[in-house]
Amino acid sequence: MEEPLELEVSGIDLLNRPILNKGTAFTDDERDAFELHGLLPPHVGTLEQQVTRRLRALRDADDPLEQYAFLRDLQDVNETLFYALIVQDLASLLPIVYTPTVGLGCQRFSEIWRRPRGLFLSYPNRHRIADILSSPRLDEVDVIVVSDGERILGLGDQGAGGMGIPIGKLALYTACAGIHPERTLPILLDVGTDNPERLADPLYVGWRNPRIRDAEYDEFVEAFIEAVIARWPHVLLQWEDFANQNAGRLLAKYRDRLCSFNDDIQGTAAVAAGALLSAIEVTGIPLVEQRIALVGAGSAGIGISSLIHRAMVDAGLSYTEARRRFWAIDREGLLLDDMQLRPAQIPFAQPRSAVSGWAGTGLVDVARNAKPTVLIGVSAQPGAFTEEAVRAMAAHVERPVIFPLSNPTSRAEATPESLVAWTEGRALIGTGSPFAPVTHNGRAVPIAQSNNAYIFPGVGLGILASRARSVTDAMFTAAARALAALSPARSDPHAPLLPPVSELRRVAVAVALPVAQQAIADGVADAADDDTLRARIAAQIWEPLYRPYRRKK
Repeated sequence: MEEPLELEVSGIDLLNRPILNKGTAFTDDERDAFELHGLLPPHVGTLEQQVTRRLRALRDADDPLEQYAFLRDLQDVNETLFYALIVQDLASLLPIVYTPTVGLGCQRFSEIWRRPRGLFLSYPNRHRIADILSSPRLDEVDVIVVSDGERILGLGDQGAGGMGIPIGKLALYTACAGIHPERTLPILLDVGTDNPERLADPLYVGWRNPRIRDAEYDEFVEAFIEAVIARWPHVLLQWEDFANQNAGRLLAKYRDRLCSFNDDIQGTAAVAAGALLSAIEVTGIPLVEQRIALVGAGSAGIGISSLIHRAMVDAGLSYTEARRRFWAIDREGLLLDDMQLRPAQIPFAQPRSAVSGWAGTGLVDVARNAKPTVLIGVSAQPGAFTEEAVRAMAAHVERPVIFPLSNPTSRAEATPESLVAWTEGRALIGTGSPFAPVTHNGRAVPIAQSNNAYIFPGVGLGILASRARSVTDAMFTAAARALAALSPARSDPHAPLLPPVSELRRVAVAVALPVAQQAIADGVADAADDDTLRARIAAQIWEPLYRPYRRKK
């Protein structure tokens, strides 16, 4: 039997501690010791009974936002029960805890906010950041997810409502990788909002002010990072849902000062690359012969292109040869070398001479002339993959690989049903949000959910196990290859490209080891053998089970 946990807190204070609360599962002896009689009904239950009760109540709620709010309340009342529930039914609850429902939760965050979770660091409190971080209850923090709420999924600026993303991401760190909830910290940098609906909403809980920009913004972020480094010099920080103009430059500025990565840039890239490497097992077309069309050349799109480009170079192409295999389309059309581009976009711009004789530079033109084998969307523009463009692509490729990755579901570049119809069932499809299989000619066509949850929990687990001091791009390449190695399509060409969501805990462990090994190979972690790394990974994993308690004398 597990050694009892000694506690000083008792009575209503114990019931109000989400990580310690057991609800009706407190034993009679614990009720005696901690003065709980009368505060609880007399029935002594089990965790399993509580999971059954909560699942039944959850499924009685038909509205997605109501289900999301139900789970958020449960997390704030009893974290062990919350995670036991999620782990038992990851496949059906992931879309509620995270995409697509989390987008709605962010939009209506002010309506459903009830209890404090994480930290809101607002601009008017910029001189108090260090004091706010100094609370003793935060002593054990190992992982931070931070957002400023400006580019929430494909929904844009949600201001303080963006806190739903760090909360949701860290819930997946625990549910998928087993990181103990008390070692995680969601943070929202509340620098205002330019969303007129939020500013006009009398219920809005954030700082009611237009977003600060430029030097003021940079000084605020710098103060935050300095305070984090002083408080937790070895913490892992994940940047989440920052706008394009900030995401890449903040990562570049701070990745060597603090162990950090941007999930929208690097995590999205790794899951897309992992799904592509899985698709190659089906199509038989080597990576060095792939031609990539990309719709959406922002931070996520360039991150995807950079990682796949790196893999192509590793596979034998020269740097320049690999660059020419990308056709990146942004608002103004195909990126060309004589356009005004952001520095990160320049490597993926085609020479103007490459489009000589083309009728235009939109997706249809790229599909007809460049004959891409892969089409990836991170544009947040529903309908961006038109029937004309997809049919033009499919005319040149036996098994087109098509990934509409934008979230939530309403922002997907195309629906799987349309893609299956336009390609006569030949497309290999991966989506950012969950979609049901599509029936074509009596056969169910599986749709891989290319969700970042396949990558970042395992990456974080590997970083903690290796005690990495920084996060390299090669660590995400290792994560992508580890994910591809788990693909059901490797043994069955009609199977999904990625493992089922129900296996995300297994996936996280499988990703963690090669990430940790790569950290050591890259010189950003101290040497450790594989057995040591496996032991550290296992030691990191918390299981949502009730521990016995006894009163501290």
